[in-house]
Amino acid sequence: MFYPPQTRAESSIDDSGAWLSIGDLMSALLMIFALMLISALVQISEVAEKSQNNRVMIIKGINDALSAANISVSADPVTGDISILDSVLFEKNDYQLKGSGKVFLDKFIPIYSSVVFQTPETAQEVVRIVLEGHSSIEGEFNHNMRLSVLRANSVSQYIDSQEFSNKQKFFQKLLVSGRGSLDSQSLVVDESDRKVMFRFQFKGQEFQKIIGQRELKNVDE
Repeated sequence: MFYPPQTRAESSIDDSGAWLSIGDLMSALLMIFALMLISALVQISEVAEKSQNNRVMIIKGINDALSAANISVSADPVTGDISILDSVLFEKNDYQLKGSGKVFLDKFIPIYSSVVFQTPETAQEVVRIVLEGHSSIEGEFNHNMRLSVLRANSVSQYIDSQEFSNKQKFFQKLLVSGRGSLDSQSLVVDESDRKVMFRFQFKGQEFQKIIGQRELKNVDE
């Protein structure tokens, strides 16, 4: 059977129709990808907000409980870091806990643990509880590093001798380290650099990095 050849106009119409179909398909795919991206960003934002709310609950809960118990330390309102001066826990250049240090930990640790593990959500929010020893720049670097490690270990060992709720879960999250004078004032000897710190590593911090533009809220606000 004979088919007459297409004219240039007919060929142009066919090509145009094909390009329109491809263009429509690409537009639809782009719209689908855009909707998927928006949905993913919304979910990330919701998870980040929930994580931050859990973080606020933990930090505020710790500060409220410490204040109610008349314990004279407080958590940083943003990071949750708690610094305990070495004079509370140790004699100078010693790593054995003194009596007042044991009394302090007997009051502090049960409160700290109970707030962290108050709900499954707050417990999951805290990835690590970091127990760090710190020193000032006074003295020899290696001595300060060794002393800070020994002091952190001494605190950890005493906590292990205590009885408090969620003790096993507490130690599953605990990371003990010594920082020596690495984080101290570099020019002057500052007694506040001699301390033991309890720090949180929060799960929600990873989501904060992903979205990048959300600022941490101060829990005192």
